[in-house]
Parts: sequence; structure tokens; C-alpha cells
Amino acid sequence: MLSAFLLLGYLCGSVPFGVLLTRWLLGVDVRASGSGNIGATNVTRVAGKKLGAVVLLLDAVKGAVPVGLALHWLPGDALAHALVGLAAVLGHVYPVWLKLKGGKGVATALGVLCVLVPTAALAGAAIYGLVVAKWRVSSVGSLSAAVVAIVTAFLTARSRDYVLLTAGLFVLMLWTHRSNLQRLARRTEHRL
Repeated sequence: MLSAFLLLGYLCGSVPFGVLLTRWLLGVDVRASGSGNIGATNVTRVAGKKLGAVVLLLDAVKGAVPVGLALHWLPGDALAHALVGLAAVLGHVYPVWLKLKGGKGVATALGVLCVLVPTAALAGAAIYGLVVAKWRVSSVGSLSAAVVAIVTAFLTARSRDYVLLTAGLFVLMLWTHRSNLQRLARRTEHRL
């Protein structure tokens, strides 16, 4: 049964809402504009705040839904919940529909944490909002949020597996933000 939930997590995560909505509503490919990313930040750059907010919500939901289903159908199996969450984020980062070239995974990770460690999700979202409001750099906000989420998960999570998942998602985000980190070092990072 776990393998079915892992596949469900990956497939849910791999739905490229940023690409689909910008193509359907505006006739543009979000990957050809702005940073070239498929996530909410680039959709906001390319299509505006409203559509960016919709993509953010949908990308979070595609992480939350498979994890919520795993919680229901595999109660008490924290490792399974964490693995399903990881599968959803990996689906966003490496979607089969886009030749494994997806987004950074931040919003999908937020959705996963909303279900498994809501305090970590809330703390991370708050820090993201504060950092972006101050410096207008989404990558700095995302990575700051991930660090705060790890600390909060360590202090509040019901399971060690959820803490390890949160830490693993941070490592994945470091990987997906490697070009952002290089631009930050050169002081050429994109601003909102």
C-alpha cells in the first residue's frame, strides 16, 4: 500500500500548475520568461500577483492532499507519511511531464508541512513573509523559512521522521536554489 501512496504523492506533486495556468489563461509558457521557473514566484513575475497566489495555493495543496490521505489510510506510520511528502516535493522538482525539469519545491513542501508539522509551516511562512517584505528576494525568504521550519519541527513535531523530512526538504531546497545562491554571492539575484 505504501508504494501506491508514494506514486500518488509523486503524481500529485508533478502536476505543473504554473505551466498549465499561464498557458491556458494567458497563452504563454512561464518557463520562457522571468527566471524560467514554474513556481508561484515566477508566475507572479510573469502573470501578476493573483495568478501567482493561485499557483502558490495549488502547489501547496498538491503536497498536502497525498500526505493527508496517507495519514488517514496509514495511521501511526510516520515514516510512510514523511516518504509520501518527500515524493510529492520530488514530483514538483522532477515532474515526469516536463522532462524532470520542475520548480524549487517550496510551496509543495509548505503544503506537506501544513499537514505533518503545522507549527513549522506557520513559522516558515511567517519568516518568508517578513524576509520578502524587507529584502524583496524570494530565494532568501525561502531558505530562511526552511531553516526556521527545521528548528520549529525539532521542537514541536510529533515524530522524529517528520523532523528528518523537514531537514531533508531543506537540503533539497539548497540543491534547487543552487543557481540562486550563486546569484546571491554575485549580488545579481532576481528581486520581486
